[in-house]
Amino acid sequence: MRMDYETLHVERTDDHVLMVMFDRPEVRNARNTQMALDQMEVMRSLYVDQEDIRVVILTARGDKAFSAGGDLKERKTMSEADWHKQHAVFEQNMMALRDCPVPVIAAVNGVAYAGGLETALNCDFIYAADHARFALTEVKLGIMPGCTGTQNLPRALGERRAKELILTGEPFSAQDALDWGLVNKVVPYADLLDETRATARKIAANAPLSTLRAKRAMSVAQNMDPHTGFQFELEAYNRLVGTEDRVEAINAFNEKRAPVFKGK
Repeated sequence: MRMDYETLHVERTDDHVLMVMFDRPEVRNARNTQMALDQMEVMRSLYVDQEDIRVVILTARGDKAFSAGGDLKERKTMSEADWHKQHAVFEQNMMALRDCPVPVIAAVNGVAYAGGLETALNCDFIYAADHARFALTEVKLGIMPGCTGTQNLPRALGERRAKELILTGEPFSAQDALDWGLVNKVVPYADLLDETRATARKIAANAPLSTLRAKRAMSVAQNMDPHTGFQFELEAYNRLVGTEDRVEAINAFNEKRAPVFKGK
């Protein structure tokens, strides 16, 4: 896997954990075209070959911002056609993130506004620093959320709360996000990556084929009726019964030792 990107810092922090860090702190990690292209390449590469990566942590450099949204300086001189071309890249970037087969945890280290919040919403779950703030501010800029914000925020918070936040464009705190069910955990900034990595290690220690299929079953079920979703779940479940990792798990339990999973 490629590790050298213009706008990202990418590294394996553990044997099976990949950290992807937005690396434009001087502009509050605003999302320019290159950042979208870089992030999309990482996620698409994982779609093709996980290279034994079992969890991704998506975070950002510094303590100010996860991402303040689109880079408005880059957009200042864009024609309408150029704007649409750039947005097409942003759209494909979000789809690549949603389609990433391995679990992705967002570690929100500061403000997550507009496309920054939409990015976090497309991760599997979110941990946040206690000073983080969130908003979908697009209506203040003459546009509206255009990278799944109107789809994901209502699913996370409920329709009425999401309508209030999207239509006012007002920010809300990490504690609000926790109380409303948007984020899973709020911790001091100094502990954010340690807490996220601890959870990533727990996920990575499980049978990798199991986590891949469990993630996919839950994601697919959001767009199905319960009966059809259950049939998809059973199909995924039955494919795991014949795996080497399932046999290893049973043997390890009976031999009173930790299992050694190989993703087979």
